[in-house]
Amino acid sequence: MDVLQRLARFLDRPLFPWKKLIMGFSVAQYLFEEFLSLRQYGVLKKTKPPKVLEKEVAQDVYDKSQEYGRAKAQFGFVRGLWGQIQNIAFIHYDVLPKLWSWTGTLLQFLPARFSGEISHSIVFVLTFILIQQVLSLPANVYHTFVLEEKFGFNKQTPKLFITDMIKSNLLAFVFAPPILAGFLSIVKKTGTQFVTYLWLFTAVLQVFMITVYPIFILPLFNKLSPLEEGKLKAETEALAKKLKFPLHELFVIDGSKRSAHSNAYFFGLPWKKHIVIYDTLIEKSNEEEVVAVLAHELGHWSLGHTTKLFGVSQLNVFYIFSLFSVFINNASLYADFGFTKEHPIIIGFILFSDALAPMDLVIKLLMNIMSRRFEFQADEFARNLGYKAELASSLIKLQIQNLSTMDADWMYASYHFSHPILSERLKALEWTPTGKVVEEKSEKSEENGVEKASGREL
Repeated sequence: MDVLQRLARFLDRPLFPWKKLIMGFSVAQYLFEEFLSLRQYGVLKKTKPPKVLEKEVAQDVYDKSQEYGRAKAQFGFVRGLWGQIQNIAFIHYDVLPKLWSWTGTLLQFLPARFSGEISHSIVFVLTFILIQQVLSLPANVYHTFVLEEKFGFNKQTPKLFITDMIKSNLLAFVFAPPILAGFLSIVKKTGTQFVTYLWLFTAVLQVFMITVYPIFILPLFNKLSPLEEGKLKAETEALAKKLKFPLHELFVIDGSKRSAHSNAYFFGLPWKKHIVIYDTLIEKSNEEEVVAVLAHELGHWSLGHTTKLFGVSQLNVFYIFSLFSVFINNASLYADFGFTKEHPIIIGFILFSDALAPMDLVIKLLMNIMSRRFEFQADEFARNLGYKAELASSLIKLQIQNLSTMDADWMYASYHFSHPILSERLKALEWTPTGKVVEEKSEKSEENGVEKASGREL
């Protein structure tokens, strides 16, 4: 802690150009990511699939996949530029102090008990969320109802889109105030010792959300139905029993309500797990392929990947809060952003997060490296259980049905991808092409399209 205190004194220098430094970080990150995207865009112009997929992917499907990839990349260029313009404008025109001042006036219309920094911070954050949503709304509408619609991915209606947005905002207004109040109260009451207490608070909050999400939040957006009796359920339960996986319930989720993506995942507490299978995965795969996908997912559990990721995330949270203690009382940082008379904790955390951007890039890269390693291990786990052919077949089907990118620039993939690309996974499985796995469905996948799986990908 003495090292952190010395670092705090060293960084708190009058007239230090924090605003220029953070703007420089922002621009540098934007240019770096655009450079990577341009490299990937060159890959998306290729006219032939990777060799390992030549016998599996029809040329028209590959062309469609490349076209979809380019469309997403072009949209990403525009959205990235718009986001960068917003970020620079927010910093240059001192939006944060102006918004803080304006939200302070809103407190005058609330009862007297809603006064002080905590109430002010809650109003500020909720207002900031609404502003960000308004600014991103045109891009979200275009992505859903133009880009995704063009390739047949979108299953949402305007009514569902609006309803989801309203529900998300209501959840933010329900959960944000108590979480922010807890966060700020801990910092205020524990002083310079807040790091450990804040870390424990965050860990408890994560466990709480894991418990609450499937019971109260998920049903607001999707319907979970028990998996019907049959071969798939019997084989899944047998696999769980074999691995001593604490399976409590098997669900089918109505993923087709919003898109035609396919996925499967598990959630729950260590002693009580639930497996969720997308209805689209069941529709587009045979029972053996679905079980192979689940074998991969349960491999993550059996190999301790979920526990390791949780542990790493806790170390990362502790590291972030430790560094935050260096910046929380940095007067020069607050002053350069227009906060000369007061130093709100929430503002300090936002500015600190911006200053931490270079380290975030490094952590993101390391986390992706670890995640890709875990994916290879989970694939090998399923292979050792005897699902080599079924897993390969399922991965290829999903790749084709999703029109996912079939090749990637190595720099772009290293930075952005938490999963290896298909050709790398098939090579690791020592899989040999045997002919088109989904030849009979190639036309359907081109006509209907499938969105890239959300949540934890396979």
